[in-house]
Amino acid sequence: MRIVVALGGNALLKRGEPMTAGVQRSNVREAARVLAPLAQGHQLVLSHGNGPQVGLLALQAACYTEVEPYPLDVLDAQTEGMIGYLIEQELGNLLPPEIPFATLLTMIEVDPDDPAFATPTKFVGPLYTKGDADRITRENGWTFRKDGEAWRRVVPSPRPRRIFAIRPIRWLLERGAIVICAGGGGIPTVFLPGRERNLTGVEAVIDKDLASALLARELGADLFIMATDVRGVYRDFGTPKASLIRETTPALLGTIRFPAGSMGPKVEAACEFVERTGGRAAIGALADIPEMVAGNAGTQVTRGGYKGP
Repeated sequence: MRIVVALGGNALLKRGEPMTAGVQRSNVREAARVLAPLAQGHQLVLSHGNGPQVGLLALQAACYTEVEPYPLDVLDAQTEGMIGYLIEQELGNLLPPEIPFATLLTMIEVDPDDPAFATPTKFVGPLYTKGDADRITRENGWTFRKDGEAWRRVVPSPRPRRIFAIRPIRWLLERGAIVICAGGGGIPTVFLPGRERNLTGVEAVIDKDLASALLARELGADLFIMATDVRGVYRDFGTPKASLIRETTPALLGTIRFPAGSMGPKVEAACEFVERTGGRAAIGALADIPEMVAGNAGTQVTRGGYKGP
């Protein structure tokens, strides 16, 4: 099978963990142990989140006042290289040396008039207290929203429209490479109006799951997996009535409301992939990826409701 796996930012950096290089490498190593067996039996494409990492880079950049902080599109590119490097190295330590890897900086076109630019929803960076969030808002003009019991920065998250590197991604897959691309949702870019072939970055972070769904569709993937830090999609999540949805359809998921900044994009991405391709999507915990491939774990989404392999 051709499988696209989107590794959530929280799957690679668990909530509340310090955002050190060592902690991230340890989590990537854990992910590599789960992914390595798949890579030897399937064509594998990996994307990953970058919310915690890009937020930290933005915070670090804001502390140095001698120059303007780098914009989010440049920080998106930095995280693609940083996380791709860790994934390549840790997977490469487990797989036969003849298996090639490629990490691609992946520019993705967005609409400059996307309403998301006026309504930031994408969580990035570390957790803050209300007092610290208010202080940073005064100092940097950033927008914060509540995330659980803490506060996090939110940034615009426009919808992905086109993946510029789709041809080299296909070329690499056809030659047996494991491809790591569209990291952090890719690098958000737009064409400047009135200037032909003038592509530029924009201040945003594309949702990784929606970008990965577009990637999976354009690659003709058989299976699209979103790995996160929970076992799957829940009804009434966070309440005593919470129940895991094991097998479902886009139509049934469309009747349930999910949070815009967390599970909402994952459900939307799964539904888009299934509706447009007829393939299978799964949402669940990183450690359950092998069982999700087999159809025995996570939330399985198909047009007719998953009934097993």
